[in-house]
Amino acid sequence: MATTDKASPRDRLLDAAAQLFYREGVSIGVEALCRTAGVSKRSMYQLFDSKDEVLAATLEQRLPWYEARFAPAAPESVTPRERILYVFERLEKFSVDAEYHGCPYLAVLVELKNPEHPASAVARVAKERLQEVFRSQAERGGARDPELLARRLMLIYDGASARAGAHVERLDDGLATATAAALLDAAGVE
Repeated sequence: MATTDKASPRDRLLDAAAQLFYREGVSIGVEALCRTAGVSKRSMYQLFDSKDEVLAATLEQRLPWYEARFAPAAPESVTPRERILYVFERLEKFSVDAEYHGCPYLAVLVELKNPEHPASAVARVAKERLQEVFRSQAERGGARDPELLARRLMLIYDGASARAGAHVERLDDGLATATAAALLDAAGVE
């Protein structure tokens, strides 16, 4: 059987969707999506029932990559405090890129405004998983109220991400990390 370096139509659609939805928003049309992917609309509809399904599949496929960007190479070698602050340090690093448009999962939730949309469900899971990282690390680090601390950290993360993504705030001064550190101090996380 011959092999080829060409990506499958499904993979091309998911890659194009990831780029377009992140850069342009979820309202991008099917024609633009198919044109960018080099796939016919007929092929898209043979692979997916709708553009909504493409968006959900794209978010699902990208989740491991997204989470890996915020995880230290050797998570067992860092303290809970360092693990939490690492997320904010990485956010600050990524936010200075001219192509940065904020957290793609938060953007989907904000743009869709429909909790029943299949992509909203995937995006909620992504946000819940990050909050669980914060909660579990806060608990390990001795926080007085790990659940409340995790919620507060999510507010900082999402707010910083949204403001940097809208290019109204620069995060390269360490403000997001310093704010998270102040919360960790107040909560007693070592």
